[in-house]
Amino acid sequence: MTLFSAASLRSPRMRTRAHVVPIVLGGTAAACAVALVAYLLWPTWGSGGANAPDKLPVSVGGTLFNLPVTAIRMKIQRHSGPQERIDLDFLYPSLEPPGAPRHVTSDTAEAALQSIDRIFLSIAAHHDALSPEQRTTTIYPRYLDQSAAMPSDGLTMRMFRTDTPYGGEDLYSAASPALTARCTRDAATPGMCLAERRVGGADLTFRFPRSWLSQWRDVAEAMERLTAQLRGPRG
Repeated sequence: MTLFSAASLRSPRMRTRAHVVPIVLGGTAAACAVALVAYLLWPTWGSGGANAPDKLPVSVGGTLFNLPVTAIRMKIQRHSGPQERIDLDFLYPSLEPPGAPRHVTSDTAEAALQSIDRIFLSIAAHHDALSPEQRTTTIYPRYLDQSAAMPSDGLTMRMFRTDTPYGGEDLYSAASPALTARCTRDAATPGMCLAERRVGGADLTFRFPRSWLSQWRDVAEAMERLTAQLRGPRG
């Protein structure tokens, strides 16, 4: 009778323990599962973008380019895939992508405008528009001043007539290395030059200070190197 009473007193406690153990084990297993899922789904990138690619594959007009991210001027254009147009700039003469923008104050703004240390490049789909070469041979001659032009150091300058769409500009051309550039004249702001070339389905438009034409061969070769280094793999 005593043994039966003792067993009866222990039974509820043992039954409670028997229920608690599975609950504890189940809770532990659930916590482990949650921890595993959180570990697998937790973002692996840092806030500083340390794992961001140095270059982006971008298709313009169906032509592939590998573009340095820091050379792309507009944040909205900093993504891979097809784009209609993309704008870049590179330090000259190194052709390296520029670093972080320098802070310009009212005291340094004028100096920053007067001293341009980079070459600007726009890449845009041409959609079968007239090529730069065709404009040079068929359009520009209609608007040029007919006075004779003498080459200087291998570079020839022709003036556009003032009553034409290109009034106030001059056309520079050279054969070796090849260079064709339309340049505004120095005025309140320094003159700028525009040189174009076609690559596949895209037109590349380079812009640089007119003053650089004093070393025009270096500029022509820089544009050639830049074009080659931005091209993607070709089949």
